Amino acid sequence: MPTETAAPPEQGRDPHARRFGLPIATCLVMGNIIGGGIFLLPASVAPFGTISLVAFGVLTAGAIALALVFGRLARRLPQTGGPYVYARAAFGDFAGFLAAWSYWITAWVSNAALAVAAVGYLSVLFPAIGEHKAAMCLAPLTVQWLPALANLAGTRYVGAVQLVSTVLKFAPLLLVAVGGLFFFDPANLGPFQATGQSPVGAVSAAAAILLFSYLGVESAAVSAGEVRDPARNVGRATILGAAGAAVVYLLGTLSVFGLVPHDRLVASEAPFTDAVNAMFGGTWGGTLVACAAVISMLGALNGWTLLSAQTPYAAARDGLFPQVFAMKRRGVPVVGVLVTVALASGLTIYNYTVGSDGVFEILVLVTTFTATVPYLLATAAQMYFLLSGQAERVHRGRLVRDGILAALAFAFSMWLVAGSGYAAVYQGVLFLFAGVLVYAAMSARKQRAEQRDTA
Repeated sequence: MPTETAAPPEQGRDPHARRFGLPIATCLVMGNIIGGGIFLLPASVAPFGTISLVAFGVLTAGAIALALVFGRLARRLPQTGGPYVYARAAFGDFAGFLAAWSYWITAWVSNAALAVAAVGYLSVLFPAIGEHKAAMCLAPLTVQWLPALANLAGTRYVGAVQLVSTVLKFAPLLLVAVGGLFFFDPANLGPFQATGQSPVGAVSAAAAILLFSYLGVESAAVSAGEVRDPARNVGRATILGAAGAAVVYLLGTLSVFGLVPHDRLVASEAPFTDAVNAMFGGTWGGTLVACAAVISMLGALNGWTLLSAQTPYAAARDGLFPQVFAMKRRGVPVVGVLVTVALASGLTIYNYTVGSDGVFEILVLVTTFTATVPYLLATAAQMYFLLSGQAERVHRGRLVRDGILAALAFAFSMWLVAGSGYAAVYQGVLFLFAGVLVYAAMSARKQRAEQRDTA
Protein backbone atom coordinates (compact mmCIF):
# COMPACT_ATOMS: atom_id res chain seq x y z
CA MET A 1 0.00 0.00 0.00
CA PRO A 2 1.48 3.41 -0.92
CA THR A 3 2.49 5.79 1.80
CA GLU A 4 0.28 8.85 1.63
CA THR A 5 1.85 12.27 2.00
CA ALA A 6 0.32 14.25 4.82
CA ALA A 7 -1.85 17.12 3.76
CA PRO A 8 -0.87 20.57 4.84
CA PRO A 9 -2.45 21.73 8.08
CA GLU A 10 -5.60 23.75 8.17
CA GLN A 11 -5.21 27.47 7.84
CA GLY A 12 -5.13 29.23 11.18
CA ARG A 13 -8.03 31.07 12.66
CA ASP A 14 -8.27 33.63 9.89
CA PRO A 15 -12.03 33.89 9.24
CA HIS A 16 -11.35 34.83 5.60
CA ALA A 17 -9.39 31.64 4.87
CA ARG A 18 -11.29 28.41 4.53
CA ARG A 19 -10.45 25.02 3.07
CA PHE A 20 -12.70 23.82 0.25
CA GLY A 21 -14.99 20.86 0.84
CA LEU A 22 -16.03 18.39 -1.85
CA PRO A 23 -18.91 20.53 -3.24
CA ILE A 24 -16.75 23.65 -3.67
CA ALA A 25 -13.85 21.65 -5.13
CA THR A 26 -16.26 20.05 -7.61
CA CYS A 27 -17.64 23.47 -8.55
CA LEU A 28 -14.07 24.69 -9.07
CA VAL A 29 -13.44 21.89 -11.58
CA MET A 30 -16.77 22.28 -13.39
CA GLY A 31 -16.57 26.08 -13.40
CA ASN A 32 -13.06 26.09 -14.85
CA ILE A 33 -13.82 23.47 -17.51
CA ILE A 34 -16.97 25.23 -18.66
CA GLY A 35 -16.19 28.84 -19.49
CA GLY A 36 -17.89 30.75 -22.28
CA GLY A 37 -17.04 28.43 -25.14
CA ILE A 38 -20.01 26.14 -24.53
CA PHE A 39 -22.34 28.83 -25.85
CA LEU A 40 -20.74 28.53 -29.31
CA LEU A 41 -19.77 24.85 -29.42
CA PRO A 42 -22.93 23.44 -31.06
CA ALA A 43 -22.57 25.82 -34.03
CA SER A 44 -18.82 25.16 -34.22
CA VAL A 45 -19.24 21.41 -34.72
CA ALA A 46 -22.55 21.46 -36.64
CA PRO A 47 -20.80 21.54 -40.07
CA PHE A 48 -19.51 18.01 -39.38
CA GLY A 49 -22.99 16.65 -38.65
CA THR A 50 -24.15 14.66 -35.65
CA ILE A 51 -21.01 12.54 -35.89
CA SER A 52 -19.45 15.30 -33.79
CA LEU A 53 -21.30 13.77 -30.83
CA VAL A 54 -19.12 10.70 -31.31
CA ALA A 55 -16.05 12.96 -31.05
CA PHE A 56 -17.50 14.35 -27.82
CA GLY A 57 -17.85 10.82 -26.47
CA VAL A 58 -14.24 9.93 -27.31
CA LEU A 59 -12.95 13.12 -25.73
CA THR A 60 -15.06 12.55 -22.63
CA ALA A 61 -13.46 9.13 -22.17
CA GLY A 62 -10.01 10.72 -22.45
CA ALA A 63 -10.90 13.48 -20.01
CA ILE A 64 -12.27 11.00 -17.47
CA ALA A 65 -9.07 8.94 -17.77
CA LEU A 66 -7.04 12.10 -17.13
CA ALA A 67 -9.28 12.94 -14.16
CA LEU A 68 -8.74 9.49 -12.68
CA VAL A 69 -4.97 9.82 -13.07
CA PHE A 70 -5.01 13.20 -11.32
CA GLY A 71 -7.07 11.62 -8.57
CA ARG A 72 -4.50 8.86 -8.05
CA LEU A 73 -1.59 11.34 -8.12
CA ALA A 74 -3.34 13.68 -5.67
CA ARG A 75 -3.87 10.77 -3.31
CA ARG A 76 -0.12 10.16 -3.23
CA LEU A 77 0.93 13.83 -3.28
CA PRO A 78 -1.96 15.92 -1.86
CA GLN A 79 -0.18 19.26 -2.08
CA THR A 80 -0.88 22.60 -3.77
CA GLY A 81 0.61 22.71 -7.26
CA GLY A 82 -0.90 19.69 -8.96
CA PRO A 83 1.07 18.79 -12.13
CA TYR A 84 4.06 20.79 -10.88
CA VAL A 85 4.26 18.67 -7.73
CA TYR A 86 3.89 15.39 -9.64
CA ALA A 87 6.45 16.27 -12.33
CA ARG A 88 8.99 17.46 -9.76
CA ALA A 89 8.55 14.36 -7.59
CA ALA A 90 9.15 12.09 -10.59
CA PHE A 91 11.70 13.93 -12.70
CA GLY A 92 13.27 16.64 -10.56
CA ASP A 93 13.31 20.41 -10.39
CA PHE A 94 13.63 21.17 -14.11
CA ALA A 95 10.56 19.16 -15.14
CA GLY A 96 8.62 20.65 -12.24
CA PHE A 97 9.62 24.15 -13.29
CA LEU A 98 8.53 23.54 -16.90
CA ALA A 99 5.12 22.37 -15.65
CA ALA A 100 4.75 25.44 -13.42
CA TRP A 101 6.01 27.88 -16.06
CA SER A 102 3.78 26.58 -18.86
CA TYR A 103 0.73 26.41 -16.60
CA TRP A 104 1.30 29.99 -15.43
CA ILE A 105 1.54 31.26 -19.03
CA THR A 106 -1.67 29.42 -19.86
CA ALA A 107 -3.50 30.92 -16.90
CA TRP A 108 -2.82 34.62 -17.35
CA VAL A 109 -3.12 34.65 -21.15
CA SER A 110 -6.35 32.64 -20.97
CA ASN A 111 -7.70 35.05 -18.34
CA ALA A 112 -7.17 37.93 -20.76
CA ALA A 113 -8.86 35.96 -23.53
CA LEU A 114 -11.87 35.12 -21.36
CA ALA A 115 -12.30 38.74 -20.34
CA VAL A 116 -12.11 39.99 -23.93
CA ALA A 117 -14.59 37.33 -25.05
CA ALA A 118 -16.99 38.51 -22.34
CA VAL A 119 -17.25 41.92 -24.02
CA GLY A 120 -19.42 40.51 -26.78
CA TYR A 121 -21.95 39.18 -24.27
CA LEU A 122 -21.79 42.34 -22.15
CA SER A 123 -22.59 44.38 -25.25
CA VAL A 124 -25.88 42.48 -25.55
CA LEU A 125 -26.82 43.53 -22.01
CA PHE A 126 -25.29 47.02 -22.23
CA PRO A 127 -25.20 48.15 -25.89
CA ALA A 128 -23.23 51.32 -24.99
CA ILE A 129 -20.16 49.15 -24.33
CA GLY A 130 -19.85 48.31 -28.00
CA GLU A 131 -20.16 51.94 -29.08
CA HIS A 132 -17.08 53.36 -27.33
CA LYS A 133 -13.53 52.05 -27.54
CA ALA A 134 -12.74 53.19 -24.00
CA ALA A 135 -15.74 51.26 -22.66
CA MET A 136 -14.71 48.18 -24.67
CA CYS A 137 -11.32 48.29 -22.95
CA LEU A 138 -12.67 49.09 -19.47
CA ALA A 139 -15.24 46.27 -19.54
CA PRO A 140 -12.77 43.36 -19.78
CA LEU A 141 -10.52 44.99 -17.19
CA THR A 142 -13.48 45.14 -14.80
CA VAL A 143 -14.30 41.51 -15.57
CA GLN A 144 -10.73 40.56 -14.66
CA TRP A 145 -10.39 42.59 -11.48
CA LEU A 146 -13.71 41.64 -9.86
CA PRO A 147 -12.69 37.94 -9.55
CA ALA A 148 -9.19 39.07 -8.49
CA LEU A 149 -10.70 41.11 -5.65
CA ALA A 150 -12.77 38.10 -4.61
CA ASN A 151 -9.54 36.08 -4.48
CA LEU A 152 -7.72 38.73 -2.47
CA ALA A 153 -10.59 38.73 0.03
CA GLY A 154 -9.71 35.12 0.92
CA THR A 155 -10.40 31.52 0.00
CA ARG A 156 -13.70 31.70 1.87
CA TYR A 157 -15.01 34.19 -0.68
CA VAL A 158 -13.43 32.39 -3.64
CA GLY A 159 -15.41 29.30 -2.71
CA ALA A 160 -18.64 31.27 -2.23
CA VAL A 161 -18.32 33.02 -5.60
CA GLN A 162 -17.49 29.73 -7.32
CA LEU A 163 -20.52 27.96 -5.84
CA VAL A 164 -22.96 30.78 -6.67
CA SER A 165 -21.62 31.34 -10.21
CA THR A 166 -21.71 27.61 -10.96
CA VAL A 167 -25.35 27.32 -9.85
CA LEU A 168 -26.41 30.47 -11.73
CA LYS A 169 -24.70 29.57 -14.98
CA PHE A 170 -25.87 25.96 -14.97
CA ALA A 171 -29.52 26.88 -14.55
CA PRO A 172 -29.98 28.15 -18.15
CA LEU A 173 -27.60 25.54 -19.53
CA LEU A 174 -29.60 22.75 -17.93
CA LEU A 175 -32.79 24.43 -19.16
CA VAL A 176 -31.61 23.80 -22.71
CA ALA A 177 -29.75 20.55 -22.02
CA VAL A 178 -32.67 18.84 -20.24
CA GLY A 179 -35.72 20.94 -21.08
CA GLY A 180 -34.76 21.04 -24.74
CA LEU A 181 -35.20 17.26 -24.98
CA PHE A 182 -38.96 17.76 -24.56
CA PHE A 183 -39.00 19.99 -27.66
CA PHE A 184 -36.60 17.76 -29.59
CA ASP A 185 -37.35 17.34 -33.29
CA PRO A 186 -35.25 14.64 -35.05
CA ALA A 187 -35.90 16.37 -38.38
CA ASN A 188 -33.62 19.21 -37.26
CA LEU A 189 -30.61 16.95 -36.76
CA GLY A 190 -29.45 17.01 -40.35
CA PRO A 191 -27.07 14.38 -41.75
CA PHE A 192 -25.01 12.13 -39.50
CA GLN A 193 -21.94 13.02 -41.55
CA ALA A 194 -22.19 16.38 -43.32
CA THR A 195 -18.72 16.41 -44.90
CA GLY A 196 -17.05 14.30 -47.56
CA GLN A 197 -14.50 12.99 -45.07
CA SER A 198 -14.21 9.45 -43.82
CA PRO A 199 -15.87 8.79 -40.46
CA VAL A 200 -12.47 8.75 -38.73
CA GLY A 201 -11.48 11.99 -40.48
CA ALA A 202 -14.75 13.66 -39.50
CA VAL A 203 -14.40 12.62 -35.86
CA SER A 204 -10.81 13.86 -35.77
CA ALA A 205 -11.73 17.18 -37.39
CA ALA A 206 -14.59 17.75 -34.94
CA ALA A 207 -12.35 16.70 -32.07
CA ALA A 208 -9.76 19.31 -33.07
CA ILE A 209 -12.38 21.97 -32.25
CA LEU A 210 -13.62 20.25 -29.11
CA LEU A 211 -10.25 19.14 -27.70
CA PHE A 212 -9.88 22.12 -25.39
CA SER A 213 -13.36 21.89 -23.94
CA TYR A 214 -11.99 19.90 -21.02
CA LEU A 215 -9.03 22.08 -20.08
CA GLY A 216 -9.34 22.74 -16.35
CA VAL A 217 -9.81 19.13 -15.30
CA GLU A 218 -6.72 19.57 -13.10
CA SER A 219 -8.24 22.42 -11.07
CA ALA A 220 -8.81 20.54 -7.82
CA ALA A 221 -5.34 18.96 -8.00
CA VAL A 222 -3.66 22.36 -8.44
CA SER A 223 -5.48 23.66 -5.34
CA ALA A 224 -5.07 20.46 -3.32
CA GLY A 225 -3.54 22.34 -0.41
CA GLU A 226 -6.75 24.34 0.00
CA VAL A 227 -9.02 21.27 -0.12
CA ARG A 228 -10.10 19.49 3.04
CA ASP A 229 -8.84 15.90 3.13
CA PRO A 230 -7.21 16.26 -0.32
CA ALA A 231 -6.13 12.62 -0.55
CA ARG A 232 -9.83 11.73 -0.56
CA ASN A 233 -11.61 14.76 -2.01
CA VAL A 234 -9.35 15.91 -4.87
CA GLY A 235 -9.87 12.72 -6.84
CA ARG A 236 -13.60 12.72 -6.20
CA ALA A 237 -13.98 16.39 -7.13
CA THR A 238 -11.95 15.91 -10.31
CA ILE A 239 -14.04 12.96 -11.48
CA LEU A 240 -17.39 14.50 -10.47
CA GLY A 241 -16.48 17.84 -12.05
CA ALA A 242 -15.31 16.30 -15.32
CA ALA A 243 -18.34 14.01 -15.48
CA GLY A 244 -20.73 16.88 -14.72
CA ALA A 245 -19.18 19.04 -17.42
CA ALA A 246 -19.40 16.15 -19.87
CA VAL A 247 -23.12 15.67 -19.19
CA VAL A 248 -23.81 19.37 -19.77
CA TYR A 249 -21.69 19.41 -22.93
CA LEU A 250 -23.25 16.30 -24.46
CA LEU A 251 -26.89 16.97 -23.53
CA GLY A 252 -26.60 20.67 -24.38
CA THR A 253 -25.14 20.01 -27.82
CA LEU A 254 -27.66 17.23 -28.54
CA SER A 255 -30.60 19.44 -27.51
CA VAL A 256 -29.43 22.35 -29.66
CA PHE A 257 -29.01 19.98 -32.60
CA GLY A 258 -32.62 18.88 -32.14
CA LEU A 259 -34.05 22.38 -31.58
CA VAL A 260 -32.38 24.40 -34.35
CA PRO A 261 -32.56 23.25 -37.99
CA HIS A 262 -29.14 22.14 -39.23
CA ASP A 263 -28.86 24.74 -42.01
CA ARG A 264 -29.59 27.53 -39.52
CA LEU A 265 -27.34 26.08 -36.83
CA VAL A 266 -24.30 25.99 -39.14
CA ALA A 267 -24.57 29.77 -39.62
CA SER A 268 -25.69 30.60 -36.08
CA GLU A 269 -23.63 33.00 -33.97
CA ALA A 270 -25.68 32.28 -30.84
CA PRO A 271 -26.91 28.66 -30.92
CA PHE A 272 -28.21 28.58 -27.34
CA THR A 273 -30.15 31.78 -27.98
CA ASP A 274 -31.74 30.20 -31.06
CA ALA A 275 -32.51 27.07 -29.02
CA VAL A 276 -34.28 29.01 -26.24
CA ASN A 277 -36.25 30.99 -28.82
CA ALA A 278 -37.27 27.73 -30.50
CA MET A 279 -38.44 26.32 -27.16
CA PHE A 280 -40.50 29.29 -25.97
CA GLY A 281 -40.77 31.70 -28.89
CA GLY A 282 -39.95 35.39 -28.68
CA THR A 283 -36.50 36.94 -28.64
CA TRP A 284 -35.72 37.03 -24.93
CA GLY A 285 -33.36 34.10 -25.29
CA GLY A 286 -30.51 36.42 -26.27
CA THR A 287 -30.65 38.26 -22.96
CA LEU A 288 -30.88 35.02 -20.98
CA VAL A 289 -27.92 33.46 -22.75
CA ALA A 290 -25.86 36.66 -22.47
CA CYS A 291 -26.45 36.72 -18.69
CA ALA A 292 -25.49 33.06 -18.41
CA ALA A 293 -22.36 33.59 -20.51
CA VAL A 294 -21.18 36.56 -18.42
CA ILE A 295 -21.79 34.64 -15.18
CA SER A 296 -20.03 31.61 -16.66
CA MET A 297 -16.97 33.66 -17.58
CA LEU A 298 -16.86 35.43 -14.21
CA GLY A 299 -16.97 32.04 -12.49
CA ALA A 300 -14.23 30.67 -14.74
CA LEU A 301 -12.08 33.76 -14.14
CA ASN A 302 -12.63 33.41 -10.39
CA GLY A 303 -11.32 29.86 -10.44
CA TRP A 304 -8.53 30.42 -12.95
CA THR A 305 -7.25 33.45 -11.03
CA LEU A 306 -6.78 31.24 -7.98
CA LEU A 307 -5.11 28.50 -10.02
CA SER A 308 -2.82 30.99 -11.75
CA ALA A 309 -1.37 31.89 -8.34
CA GLN A 310 -1.25 28.38 -6.85
CA THR A 311 1.32 26.83 -9.16
CA PRO A 312 3.89 29.69 -8.83
CA TYR A 313 3.23 29.56 -5.07
CA ALA A 314 4.16 25.87 -4.94
CA ALA A 315 7.25 26.46 -7.11
CA ALA A 316 8.30 29.47 -4.99
CA ARG A 317 8.21 27.36 -1.82
CA ASP A 318 10.75 25.07 -3.49
CA GLY A 319 12.95 27.96 -4.62
CA LEU A 320 12.06 27.64 -8.32
CA PHE A 321 10.04 30.87 -8.55
CA PRO A 322 10.82 34.21 -6.85
CA GLN A 323 10.07 33.94 -3.12
CA VAL A 324 7.60 36.80 -3.28
CA PHE A 325 5.15 34.38 -4.96
CA ALA A 326 5.13 32.29 -1.76
CA MET A 327 3.44 35.06 0.26
CA LYS A 328 -0.05 34.11 1.43
CA ARG A 329 -2.76 36.23 2.97
CA ARG A 330 -6.18 34.86 3.93
CA GLY A 331 -5.22 31.53 2.35
CA VAL A 332 -4.46 33.11 -1.06
CA PRO A 333 -1.04 33.71 -2.72
CA VAL A 334 -1.63 37.46 -3.03
CA VAL A 335 1.42 38.34 -5.11
CA GLY A 336 0.61 35.59 -7.60
CA VAL A 337 -2.93 36.92 -7.97
CA LEU A 338 -1.77 40.52 -8.41
CA VAL A 339 1.00 39.71 -10.89
CA THR A 340 -1.27 37.45 -12.90
CA VAL A 341 -4.12 39.95 -13.15
CA ALA A 342 -1.65 42.74 -13.94
CA LEU A 343 -0.14 40.75 -16.82
CA ALA A 344 -3.58 39.81 -18.13
CA SER A 345 -4.70 43.45 -17.87
CA GLY A 346 -1.61 44.61 -19.75
CA LEU A 347 -2.29 42.13 -22.52
CA THR A 348 -5.91 43.27 -22.68
CA ILE A 349 -4.94 46.95 -22.93
CA TYR A 350 -2.40 46.07 -25.62
CA ASN A 351 -5.12 44.25 -27.55
CA TYR A 352 -7.36 47.32 -27.61
CA THR A 353 -4.71 50.02 -28.07
CA VAL A 354 -2.41 48.32 -30.57
CA GLY A 355 -4.30 45.25 -31.69
CA SER A 356 -2.18 44.79 -34.80
CA ASP A 357 -0.88 41.73 -36.61
CA GLY A 358 -3.09 39.39 -34.58
CA VAL A 359 -0.59 39.23 -31.71
CA PHE A 360 -3.33 38.67 -29.13
CA GLU A 361 -4.88 35.84 -31.15
CA ILE A 362 -1.46 34.20 -31.56
CA LEU A 363 -0.83 34.31 -27.81
CA VAL A 364 -4.22 32.78 -27.08
CA LEU A 365 -3.51 30.02 -29.58
CA VAL A 366 -0.19 29.35 -27.85
CA THR A 367 -2.00 28.57 -24.61
CA THR A 368 -3.65 25.58 -26.27
CA PHE A 369 -0.18 24.05 -26.36
CA THR A 370 1.19 25.30 -23.04
CA ALA A 371 -1.87 23.94 -21.23
CA THR A 372 -1.05 20.41 -22.32
CA VAL A 373 2.60 20.41 -21.16
CA PRO A 374 1.66 19.92 -17.47
CA TYR A 375 -0.78 17.17 -18.49
CA LEU A 376 1.93 15.27 -20.36
CA LEU A 377 4.41 15.65 -17.50
CA ALA A 378 1.84 14.59 -14.88
CA THR A 379 0.72 11.49 -16.80
CA ALA A 380 4.35 10.63 -17.53
CA ALA A 381 5.04 10.93 -13.79
CA GLN A 382 2.26 8.45 -13.08
CA MET A 383 3.69 6.03 -15.64
CA TYR A 384 7.14 6.50 -14.08
CA PHE A 385 5.81 5.66 -10.61
CA LEU A 386 4.06 2.56 -11.97
CA LEU A 387 6.99 1.28 -14.03
CA SER A 388 9.81 2.05 -11.60
CA GLY A 389 8.49 -0.32 -8.96
CA GLN A 390 8.41 2.27 -6.17
CA ALA A 391 6.47 0.38 -3.54
CA GLU A 392 5.63 3.53 -1.60
CA ARG A 393 3.96 5.13 -4.63
CA VAL A 394 2.26 2.19 -6.35
CA HIS A 395 -0.79 0.22 -5.25
CA ARG A 396 0.20 -3.18 -6.60
CA GLY A 397 -3.35 -4.52 -6.66
CA ARG A 398 -4.33 -1.73 -9.04
CA LEU A 399 -1.19 -1.75 -11.17
CA VAL A 400 -2.83 -2.93 -14.40
CA ARG A 401 -5.82 -0.60 -14.06
CA ASP A 402 -3.68 2.42 -13.21
CA GLY A 403 -1.30 1.59 -16.06
CA ILE A 404 -4.12 1.49 -18.61
CA LEU A 405 -5.57 4.77 -17.30
CA ALA A 406 -2.16 6.45 -17.42
CA ALA A 407 -1.60 5.30 -21.00
CA LEU A 408 -5.04 6.58 -22.06
CA ALA A 409 -4.47 9.91 -20.30
CA PHE A 410 -1.05 10.29 -21.93
CA ALA A 411 -2.55 9.54 -25.36
CA PHE A 412 -5.31 12.08 -24.69
CA SER A 413 -2.71 14.70 -23.75
CA MET A 414 -0.73 13.98 -26.93
CA TRP A 415 -3.95 14.37 -28.91
CA LEU A 416 -4.39 17.77 -27.31
CA VAL A 417 -0.90 18.75 -28.47
CA ALA A 418 -1.57 17.53 -32.00
CA GLY A 419 -4.88 19.36 -32.09
CA SER A 420 -3.24 22.68 -31.25
CA GLY A 421 -1.65 22.84 -34.69
CA TYR A 422 1.88 23.36 -35.96
CA ALA A 423 1.92 27.13 -35.42
CA ALA A 424 0.76 26.85 -31.80
CA VAL A 425 3.31 24.14 -31.00
CA TYR A 426 6.12 26.17 -32.60
CA GLN A 427 5.20 29.37 -30.76
CA GLY A 428 4.50 27.47 -27.55
CA VAL A 429 7.92 25.82 -27.55
CA LEU A 430 9.51 29.28 -27.82
CA PHE A 431 7.51 30.46 -24.80
CA LEU A 432 8.45 27.29 -22.94
CA PHE A 433 12.15 27.63 -23.66
CA ALA A 434 12.10 31.31 -22.65
CA GLY A 435 11.51 29.99 -19.15
CA VAL A 436 14.80 28.10 -19.20
CA LEU A 437 16.66 31.35 -18.49
CA VAL A 438 14.38 31.99 -15.52
CA TYR A 439 15.03 28.46 -14.28
CA ALA A 440 18.79 28.96 -14.61
CA ALA A 441 18.65 32.11 -12.47
CA MET A 442 16.38 30.59 -9.81
CA SER A 443 18.32 27.32 -9.70
CA ALA A 444 21.60 29.20 -9.23
CA ARG A 445 20.08 31.26 -6.43
CA LYS A 446 18.75 28.14 -4.75
CA GLN A 447 22.18 26.48 -5.00
CA ARG A 448 23.90 29.48 -3.40
CA ALA A 449 21.36 29.49 -0.57
CA GLU A 450 21.96 25.76 0.07
CA GLN A 451 25.72 26.32 0.10
CA ARG A 452 25.36 29.10 2.65
CA ASP A 453 23.18 26.89 4.83
CA THR A 454 25.72 24.06 4.82
CA ALA A 455 28.74 26.34 5.28
